[in-house]
This record gives sequence, C-alpha cells and structure tokens, in this order.
Amino acid sequence: MHAERLACVECDLLQTLDELAPGDRASCPRCGHLLSSRAADGLTRSMAFALAASVLLLMANAFPFLSLEASGLESVMTLPRAALELARDGYGPMAAMIVAFILVAPGLMILAVISLALPLLRGRDAPWLVPAARMLFWLTPWSMVEVFVIGVIVSLIKIAHMADVHLGVSFWSYLGFALCFTFAMANLDRLEVWNEIERCSG
Repeated sequence: MHAERLACVECDLLQTLDELAPGDRASCPRCGHLLSSRAADGLTRSMAFALAASVLLLMANAFPFLSLEASGLESVMTLPRAALELARDGYGPMAAMIVAFILVAPGLMILAVISLALPLLRGRDAPWLVPAARMLFWLTPWSMVEVFVIGVIVSLIKIAHMADVHLGVSFWSYLGFALCFTFAMANLDRLEVWNEIERCSG
C-alpha cells in the first residue's frame, strides 16, 4: 500500500490518498467529489465490456438504424448516411459533431481501453500505455453516447404519430453499445490505471 498526492478536480484541495482496496471509494472531504472508485476486477470487466462494445459499434454502423414509412413512402437511415445527409443539406458542422462525438470519440475510447487492459492485466509494459491513457481521459468529456441515445428516444416519441417507425438492427446494436460503453468506463478508475502503468513500467 502507498499514498498518492492529488488535487480534487472540483475544488483543487490537495490531499493524500492511500491506495484503495477493491470495492473502496474515496471522496473529497471538502466538496464530496468522487476522487477514486476501485471496482473489484475493474480492468477485467472494462476489457470485457469494451470488447463487446467494439463488436456492437461495428454492427451499429453496418445495418439500418431505423426506417420511416408515411403515405406509402419509406426512408431507411443508417448512422453514416444520417451524417452524410446532414452535410448535403448544408449542416456540415452538425454532421461533423455527430461523427466525432457519437462514433469516432467513443470508438477511440473503446480502443484505448482494450489497448490498456491487455498489457496491464498481464503485468507487461508497452510503449503505447501512457499515450493511450492520456487520450482516453482527454476524450472522456467529449463522448456524447448517452446524450445521443436519449435524444433519439425523445425524437422517436415525437414523430411516432407522424409516421410508422421501424427500429433496425443498428438501433438495438447502438443501444447495447451505449450500455457496454458506460459499464466499461464505470469500471475503469483513472488513479488505478496510472498506478498500474507505473508498476508495469517500473
């Protein structure tokens, strides 16, 4: 067991934090912000959920997301096509944000989790550990997976009375991806990752 000196990201209180045992949580004594939460077998669980999420994300991009049918006309939408149609209609920045925040950023984060978990679970050093960890934690605030899912559900409720909506394989795949992505990130503790990287590189 060893202690870490770290500052709370909410109130900047500098404090000493002992290494947590599996299942322990540590919060800032001043503002109550969660500093660290070490899940039992956190790295193993994160890798498992990340692997499942990667498969589901590929499926979400390969199949129809949903189809709308009204007055005898049917329109089928996929995630890549949705961004392309927005760009064609003059909404280039919105299309870019959709691709960046709901596809690219989450995909890179999942890739980073897998590339971190594989060597760390084996206790081996790798040259990409530090860059992958930095990229993962830098991208975390930019992921909008949950926001996208909630927005889609709200939109479907609003248009359900205007057209017949048929949910495709991609919709359910992305919903599963969102759940696996959330669990993968929830089981990954920033402090534990850096401690494991230090152990492997030392």
